[in-house]
Amino acid sequence: MQDLIKYIRCEKHLSQQKFAEELKVSFATVNRWEQGKNIPNEAMQNNLFQYAKKYNIDIVSYIVTKYNNELKKYLDDNKKILFHGSKSGIVNEISPISRKQCDFGKGFYMGDEIIQPLTLICNYDDPKLYIIALDLNNLKVLEIPNTIEWALTVAYHRGKLDTTTSNKLYDKYKNMFNDYDVIIGSIADDRMFYVLDNFFENSITDKALVECLATIKLGKQYVAITQKACEHLMIKEEITLSKLELYALQDISKINRQKGIDNANEICKIYRRDGKFFDEILGDK
Repeated sequence: MQDLIKYIRCEKHLSQQKFAEELKVSFATVNRWEQGKNIPNEAMQNNLFQYAKKYNIDIVSYIVTKYNNELKKYLDDNKKILFHGSKSGIVNEISPISRKQCDFGKGFYMGDEIIQPLTLICNYDDPKLYIIALDLNNLKVLEIPNTIEWALTVAYHRGKLDTTTSNKLYDKYKNMFNDYDVIIGSIADDRMFYVLDNFFENSITDKALVECLATIKLGKQYVAITQKACEHLMIKEEITLSKLELYALQDISKINRQKGIDNANEICKIYRRDGKFFDEILGDK
């Protein structure tokens, strides 16, 4: 928190005294904040966010850089260093117990880029960000390509293939993860869920879907789907996010979601006549 406050002040090229005057607080208050001797209350953290937004000070870029730098001290040639966001913190041992209808079913989800887990948890009251090391040695790993294969895998796990239980397509995805410990695939956020829902409702084709997926580059998600894989995970650091950080993340999340939807709509217009619709794909299988 203290470094972020100093960052906001320095971006405006202000002394502590001038910064205090603009915020209508005392010099001593700002000084204590930047020394870490005191923390602004929630209302003041909101004021700091509004101040930064007014002057186009990019708090989110600061957050991403800060925690990516934090990650560097854990880099290990033998392990994959990943991020996990939790709405209230990890209490018990790590297990593959997420909701069944996540992208790849039940598992423990992690990402290789920080922004997605941050925006995923930013609307909760007391979220935690974790830096986690994954040792892939002696684990069976399946990576799903950024193709219609990815979309149909997600479709199965989100219950969109439930009406096709008698055909080969359903059986293929039902049994796809047998004998694997870790699944790797592209991350999807609200923007991609919007596109996926349009695909499942036969509003856009598989070609439009894949083109949209290619434009939303949120990194890869690593999902530990077995207890064996979870035992290969080690929490390196637990990070508590300040309200100031959460306000900035909530704001950018809304902005990015709308930009993503607008972009997806344009792509879908371009490819509206290319490829196959979801019900056609089901009929082919």
